[in-house]
Amino acid sequence: MERTIDVATGESVAFEYELAGLGSRFFAVFIDMTIQIIVFFAVVFGLVWLSSILPGSAARATAGADKVAAAIVEGFFSFALFMLFDGYFILFEWLWEGRTPGKRALGIRVVRDGGFPLDFTSAVIRNVIRILEFALGFYAVAAFATLLSPQNRRLGDMAAGTIVVRDLRYERARSLGSRDLVRDDAVVRELDPAQRSLVRSYAERRLVLDAKARASLAASIASGVRPKLPASYAHLSDDDLLVFLAENALA
Repeated sequence: MERTIDVATGESVAFEYELAGLGSRFFAVFIDMTIQIIVFFAVVFGLVWLSSILPGSAARATAGADKVAAAIVEGFFSFALFMLFDGYFILFEWLWEGRTPGKRALGIRVVRDGGFPLDFTSAVIRNVIRILEFALGFYAVAAFATLLSPQNRRLGDMAAGTIVVRDLRYERARSLGSRDLVRDDAVVRELDPAQRSLVRSYAERRLVLDAKARASLAASIASGVRPKLPASYAHLSDDDLLVFLAENALA
């Protein structure tokens, strides 16, 4: 059975998010871990090959130098392992708006309570706790917590105040005039993260709103967005503008 959660916006209009289930989350982790393992073995084989072609220096090195070199290599290797197996989740979720390659493939993403975009601190908290969850029976405790939680939260989600939701496809902008517009990365730079998240949330959830609520919410969001856009966007209606931005400039 799918679980949903209602999130109220500042305009007192509620968006309904469909929570990601345990199956899709597990398969997303499986994809991510497959990528990590492939990268790990590629790096290891690369280092082995590199060491085999470099001239030997063991005979010339002192015992003290050997120990220092070994400590440096061990420290670097430990840091590299952390970055590959935990930093991977932190950086992708932070920079890809709550998505890793696995989550993107499954159409799910992480958001903060209230539907706000994931920030760096929340990404760190939920993924540092991932280490503990992995150690406790390969996510067995995390799976059990997710099944018991009304909001499908694992331990990391509970600590970070996050939820994992499904992304919904939104309709393409229907205005004929929008065909003349193209993706403009400069537009993305003009909108702050909160505005980007609000525009995307509107486009994803607009179909669950009645016509009056949709028009009111679109007008409210567009009023804060239009001053930052070039004149070429002026002919679009509020609804078409937001959908076009979510599908192109913010895609």
